[in-house]
Amino acid sequence: MRPTTGKRSTSTSGLRQRALGRAGEDLAAEFLQRQGMVIVERNFTCPRGEIDIIARDGDAIVFVEVKTRRNLALGSPLEAVTGAKLRRLRMLSGIWLRAQTEYYASIRIDALGIVMEPVPGFAHRRNVQVDS
Repeated sequence: MRPTTGKRSTSTSGLRQRALGRAGEDLAAEFLQRQGMVIVERNFTCPRGEIDIIARDGDAIVFVEVKTRRNLALGSPLEAVTGAKLRRLRMLSGIWLRAQTEYYASIRIDALGIVMEPVPGFAHRRNVQVDS
């Protein structure tokens, strides 16, 4: 048995999942831009985690969690945006905001679910609330 290194799996299914996630994030960025948002940063990463997309929507800064699925066989991708995930996003958004010099009048967390087949479909939930 090989020792684990903490790196992500390079199995075929792992590579396919990462490719699906990247494709979903590309589609998400295009979708958000069509909605009038300006992409500020993609894949913000720190030791505590990652934020998929950070965008400006008017005077608001928006932290977007993107979930992509090939089809609905496993349910809606938005079902994967759990309370724990939203709490982590709130913590990560605070880390990102503390590093900024610009002031943002409002802040929100959005979730964007994408189903790829038969054609890409989008479900955008604005201002997703964190359960206590």
